[in-house]
Amino acid sequence: MSNKEVKAALKSARDAIRNKEYKEALKHCKAVLKQEKNNYNAWVFIGLAAAELEQPDQARGAYKKAIELEPNQLLAWQGLANLYEKPNQTNVKGDLADVYQKLLELYKSGDKQKWCDVCNKLVELYHQEKKYLEVAETWQKLIQMRQEEGAEKAELHQLWKKMIQLLKDGTRNQDNKTEQLLLTAFEHAVNSADAVPGEDHQNLYKDFIQCLSKFPHEAARLEKACNDMMALYPTMSYPLEVLCLHFINSGTLSEEALHCFSRLLEMDTSSGPGIIGFGIKCLQEKKYKEAVKSLTEGLQKTNQCPAAWHHLAEAQVKIHKHRNAVLSCNQALEALEIPEGPNLRWKNLVLQLKAEALIKIADADAAEEAIKTLEQIVDASSDPVISAIRGQAYLNKGLMDEASKISQELLLSHPDLAESHALDGYIHYSQKNYEQAERSFLNAIERKAETAEYHQYLGLTYWFMSDETKRDKGKALTQFLKAAKLDSYLGSAFFYLGNYYRDIAGDKSRARGCYKKAFELDEMDEESGTAAVDLSVELGDMDTALSILNEVTEKASPGTAKWAWLHRGLHYLRSGQPSQAVADLQAALRADPKDSNCWESLGEAYLNRGSYSTALKSFRRASELNPGLMYSIYRAAALEQILGKYENAIATYQQILKKTENYVPALKG
Repeated sequence: MSNKEVKAALKSARDAIRNKEYKEALKHCKAVLKQEKNNYNAWVFIGLAAAELEQPDQARGAYKKAIELEPNQLLAWQGLANLYEKPNQTNVKGDLADVYQKLLELYKSGDKQKWCDVCNKLVELYHQEKKYLEVAETWQKLIQMRQEEGAEKAELHQLWKKMIQLLKDGTRNQDNKTEQLLLTAFEHAVNSADAVPGEDHQNLYKDFIQCLSKFPHEAARLEKACNDMMALYPTMSYPLEVLCLHFINSGTLSEEALHCFSRLLEMDTSSGPGIIGFGIKCLQEKKYKEAVKSLTEGLQKTNQCPAAWHHLAEAQVKIHKHRNAVLSCNQALEALEIPEGPNLRWKNLVLQLKAEALIKIADADAAEEAIKTLEQIVDASSDPVISAIRGQAYLNKGLMDEASKISQELLLSHPDLAESHALDGYIHYSQKNYEQAERSFLNAIERKAETAEYHQYLGLTYWFMSDETKRDKGKALTQFLKAAKLDSYLGSAFFYLGNYYRDIAGDKSRARGCYKKAFELDEMDEESGTAAVDLSVELGDMDTALSILNEVTEKASPGTAKWAWLHRGLHYLRSGQPSQAVADLQAALRADPKDSNCWESLGEAYLNRGSYSTALKSFRRASELNPGLMYSIYRAAALEQILGKYENAIATYQQILKKTENYVPALKG
């Protein structure tokens, strides 16, 4: 076949393809290849015809042969791209991306429109495959190309916005380079907008700031973006809220942060981050109750803020609301589970604080939970303070050997740590080894003199120590006073001061003040409440006694606060108000239905009210619960007599006289 014939055969092949006579085209091409086996066009036409005849393998082979012959010719690459783009082609996306890359290279110096079309296709392909870095780099090349072509600012703005759209899906698992390209796209988009200020620009800025807030290491960029947006939109609270949350989560409270909090509250008094910021300021200033109030209020509005929950738990620990602190720590841990939440540092801090709060609850279940909580702290074994907390948890759980082992290890490895000596002191104190406990607590105080609990335990050690210190409780008093001075929320310190003034100094008025303070700090402390009421009665100050009892009973839920209901019921009984006495004594019995003395008092109240049948039932119930209550049995007999049940009354009197021969009221009855 001559050169002329080859050309004629290729023309026939082209015509056959145009007429969709693909088999005919293949015949012409094969004839050419017999003569010229390296004919580029023949291989390309075979690829085209085979593709149309649903023979993808033959088509691919033909195109690849053509590419081998002429790697920088467009036709075969275009044909291969068309083949891979067909819907029936699977597992070829990687190959297709390579083909697009080559086409970009070939179009670059020539057809710019086709270059842009292929670039769009390649980006779409990478996006489907979630290859965000390749998406970013390729799209940036497109923008660069349009910039070189002299594209309008508005077109470039849209291209940057499109890049943001493409990359936004993948912010969670992006590498640093992709993240930087996304942030660069935001900066260009924000700066290239036409209508500034304007709604679209405002929303774009919000998206930019929201994106920055997901990357903890972009703090400086976030602060700049927030400040820039505030300058453009001074009445918008959003950038200020983000900036406040950033300061809260970073754990630093600079002058700038405090300024932001107050500025936000001026702008919007109900802003969650603003109220949280104010709460943290109160915490720093040791205004713990105000801190709890503000942080609680702020978290009702902005609840996915682990740092704020941690600060709330800190404030609750400071005022000894340990159960509440545990709940706040749980909320912080829940917020930290959200992937965008801050990092491991917060989690470890929260877990440690939760364990400390559980230790203070001081029961075996809380101790068990504290041990489990400490196990979740990363690198806990290397932290001696955490080891000391674990030792206390074992002690609270009654595992003395484990607690002692940790204590001995800490004293050897960290003799300068206050917590090492304190743990040793707690162990000796629990074993009533008061001399060793004294030595340990003195060592702990020497290293950390500001810890109220160490002084309180040293005071208790002196209180129980020996006959000499029992006679002279001055040393104990000194330590209790120090504890109360160092921690004005430590209710137990005031309780022990109350014991001192009541039992040792005989100063009832001062003792009453201490018990009242202890009870105000911890309304669950029945001992302090009871002591404050009893001393008020002894001092003839019934108003104070009643105000304490009224406050407790108003807040009490059914079946609780028995002591307060009982005390007030007895007061009403003594002061001739039987109906009020009945109501209060019934409330006391709901809390403890097996209190025989309470049933006896209720019987007395019913009797005084003239309700003889119910009084009889109450006295009988009292004597059933405690057969030794002669007064109740006698009262039951007397009521039977009043109610005309003479036989029952005689039997009951005889029952009393069997037990107590000379019980005069029964003989008289």
